[in-house]
Amino acid sequence: MILAGDVGGTKVNLALFDEQINKTFKDEQKFPSRDFPQLSALLKKYLESHPGHKISAACFGVAGPVREGKCQATNLPWVIVAKDLERELNIPKVYLINDLEANAWGLRCLADEEFFTVNLGSKIDGNQALVSAGTGLGEAGLYWDGKSHQPFACEGGHCDFGPTNEEEIELLRFLMRQFKHVSYERILSGSGIYELYRFLIETKLEKEDPAVTALLQQKEPQRVVVEKGASGESKACMRACRLFTSIYAAEAANSALKFMAVGGVFLGGGIAPHLIPFFRETRFIESFISKGRFASFLMKIPIKIVLNENTALLGAARYAQER
Repeated sequence: MILAGDVGGTKVNLALFDEQINKTFKDEQKFPSRDFPQLSALLKKYLESHPGHKISAACFGVAGPVREGKCQATNLPWVIVAKDLERELNIPKVYLINDLEANAWGLRCLADEEFFTVNLGSKIDGNQALVSAGTGLGEAGLYWDGKSHQPFACEGGHCDFGPTNEEEIELLRFLMRQFKHVSYERILSGSGIYELYRFLIETKLEKEDPAVTALLQQKEPQRVVVEKGASGESKACMRACRLFTSIYAAEAANSALKFMAVGGVFLGGGIAPHLIPFFRETRFIESFISKGRFASFLMKIPIKIVLNENTALLGAARYAQER
């Protein structure tokens, strides 16, 4: 069996797969990441509750840069070393890859109905890009080698945020008062969408709703903004969601240009599927193609939202299966 894992800043999703390449998995289990001092402790708990399986290999997609089998998780106090996991867990081979690289490997496992098409574009072979907003902002490229797509990781989500209009310039000033470095991840993430709401309220661009304010004290703020924005119950939350998807479009287009992603742009992560009505608005495409002389070039690029929340898990398994 192959043990595969999607290791995020909020949760870790684990499952067992057959060694043959397929999408079927069993014994899936999710764990809160911050309940464990290290990934090894979490994995031991999982394996203890699923005895009797002979694990021949494992692969974990980790939210953070991976170098020579080692990773310092970006949003967790974890240092993960593949060789240490092999020894501690008695697994012959452990692979560590970036979580967005795992997501990119997982794309080839999905069926058409597991995507929502935002822009049909022109279907041609070529490089692709993946931009995923969740706990953080992950990005990856998929190089077209003439026969298939070869995923590779990057840390593009930590590049400097570039405002494109007066409202976004004010947003940058607002965020600079809190953070030394304002990256796209500061906006295109769970905490980021709440920062957009705060920006609108604190700069008096929108009025505060007492009912929303009360909910923010009871639930995760980002969930409140997404839920009340998607339902249309809060004007301020709706505006925050529109601002979020507009900036998401701009960064997705940046990645498309940098990777020459004529084969398509995929929007992953846990937030986009909840905001599909906003992605369908013309504002999203207008922001995506707003790159001067490259507007017509970008208009031809397919854009799809990834709907399967297990994409990274499938990709981690696929990576190990192919090796």
